[in-house]
Amino acid sequence: MSYHDWQELEKLTTPRLTKYIPHSPSPKQAAFLLLENLEGFYGGAAGGGKSDALLMAALQYVDIPGYRALLLRRTFQDLALPGALMDRAKMWLLPYVYRREVKWVEKEKTYVFPNGATLTFGYLEHENDKYRYQSAEFQYIGFDELTQFTMTQYTYMFSRLRKLKGQNIPLRMRSASNPDGPGLEWVKQRFVIEGALKGRTFIPAKLEDNPHLDQEEYERSLEELDPITRARLRHGNWDIKGEGKLFKREWFRVIDPETVPERLRIVRYWDFAATDPTRSKSKDPDWTVGLKLGMLNGIYYILHVIRFRRTPEATEQIVKQTAQLDGYNVNIFAEEEPGSSGKMLIDHYARNILWGYAFNGNRETGSKVLRANPASSAAERGNMFLVQAPWNSAFLDEAEVFPTKGMHDDQIDALSGAFRMLKTRVFEDALPIGVGDEASYWSSLNAEVL
Repeated sequence: MSYHDWQELEKLTTPRLTKYIPHSPSPKQAAFLLLENLEGFYGGAAGGGKSDALLMAALQYVDIPGYRALLLRRTFQDLALPGALMDRAKMWLLPYVYRREVKWVEKEKTYVFPNGATLTFGYLEHENDKYRYQSAEFQYIGFDELTQFTMTQYTYMFSRLRKLKGQNIPLRMRSASNPDGPGLEWVKQRFVIEGALKGRTFIPAKLEDNPHLDQEEYERSLEELDPITRARLRHGNWDIKGEGKLFKREWFRVIDPETVPERLRIVRYWDFAATDPTRSKSKDPDWTVGLKLGMLNGIYYILHVIRFRRTPEATEQIVKQTAQLDGYNVNIFAEEEPGSSGKMLIDHYARNILWGYAFNGNRETGSKVLRANPASSAAERGNMFLVQAPWNSAFLDEAEVFPTKGMHDDQIDALSGAFRMLKTRVFEDALPIGVGDEASYWSSLNAEVL
């Protein structure tokens, strides 16, 4: 490639910038700034640099006389938050305001540049607030957190995009948002689903796309969120719903451990993670889960849930220790994955890890939803109790969004398996039949408690 070709390529991939933009855009931000179509949307995970991208785009043409830009949030409080658009613009433009090169008009919340170009900040808290801009005209309008606005507020503002004939400034409607908020569905439909067909560009952003953010610290903060919000803000998931179809949080009746009845029929069911976490390419790999479920007279008790991400060797040690703590009266099952590798894993655990315990593999069939239906029905009838413990929140968080795309379902898979084993497996293999006996101890016990 010739030097001239390199120059042309650099020109095509470098967005127009002005001196009022204090740092270089990230690759995703550069793509956003290079858009030539009328509508562009920068959306996805929190921390992806969306607000910076909107502000950069607003400042791209302030060196041209007559240019007018407007940046909007839903409320003035949102606009004035620390680190939000107006505060960020102040940090960027304060040196020029001190030198009196740029003027800040407080009443109008507007920056006026030397050539008369303006950058204004506004809000549309109420539906009719859009009419405050009825006589205004802009060449750039940016919506920050678009899912907080109504579709009619957004579409009305297109009437405010116009320019003088011959004015060398593009008309641009730009927006950014996380996949959260009351307007999620219309924003998703407009940009994520039909965007490309309608000439609207959607640029997905993730935490990793922002080199200026302390990603590790922010990710630790996001870990404190509920799983739905975390999936939306951490991974930019537009598909996840706020509530699943099979379980409701209030169906599970939390009880004190001391109130659990005796003589329960008990199983521990393991759902092993399919991927070694040390080799997984995912930042959020599956969990290995062991759920302990008891049953008496048609009432079910979730007694204990353990979940972790470990190497195969560490997993074997934890499974063995858990069996020792549970005792020999707890039947142990594990989901057997299809194929020879699944059979080999179950055989390995039976011969080497859980030798001496009542352990069997279980090959599941049918969808996860169908397998979870019986446990869901029991919970809905009020027949599912949850022993109060620190693991309750993680279990209930997963249960109430199951089966939602993009979320973990390891704990519910373990519950479904344990429920099925209690209902269908004969427990005569738990203790051997004594000499001269016609049936095992478990046969007589089952007859009493079932």
